[in-house]
Amino acid sequence: MANPMIGSERAEISIVRDKIGKELLKVKEDRGETYLCVTVASLRDTIIKLKEDPELDYGYFSECLGVDYSTWQHERDLMGRFEVVYNLMSLKHFSRIFVKVAVDDGQSIPTLKDIFMGAEYPEREIQDLFGVQFEGNGPIAGLRFMLPDDWVGYPLRKEYPLGGEDVVFDKGTLGPAVEDISMPHAGESFEGNTGSENVSGR
Repeated sequence: MANPMIGSERAEISIVRDKIGKELLKVKEDRGETYLCVTVASLRDTIIKLKEDPELDYGYFSECLGVDYSTWQHERDLMGRFEVVYNLMSLKHFSRIFVKVAVDDGQSIPTLKDIFMGAEYPEREIQDLFGVQFEGNGPIAGLRFMLPDDWVGYPLRKEYPLGGEDVVFDKGTLGPAVEDISMPHAGESFEGNTGSENVSGR
């Protein structure tokens, strides 16, 4: 089905603009997808409107994800080091909308887990891997969500060092770290060659 329209504009844009006014900072169309860039303060109002407005019916929470733009040198949709992008589906219209907010380190975003139960774990993943805080959704002191409880830092931040760690095998022996082994594989070319070495067996 086609996206719902009001005149020549997607209905979501018009309805959200009527709801939050200037808090709708930017509308972006890219590769057939629509992004609503909103302020953190208006996030919950935007999501509730998209979900509960009978003309839209965005009742399915697909996902939310985090992005660290601290080293990005190109044009941005929003200011703020981190962006969180919410992906919603309307099963009524079989259409998709993305809602984006941005925060700097130390700022928080209100949780959506009371609006969409499916938001709880993705928010906690972003919290655990990027350090972006969601007000009303943890973290629990001393406990990590995806990582070991004694893990230091947030591994998806751009400044986090690359590299592996030693793997502990069942008898307490250590296996090699990722950077200790370099194994050629056949997926690097159609001929099955990695550099000058044939590794495909053909």
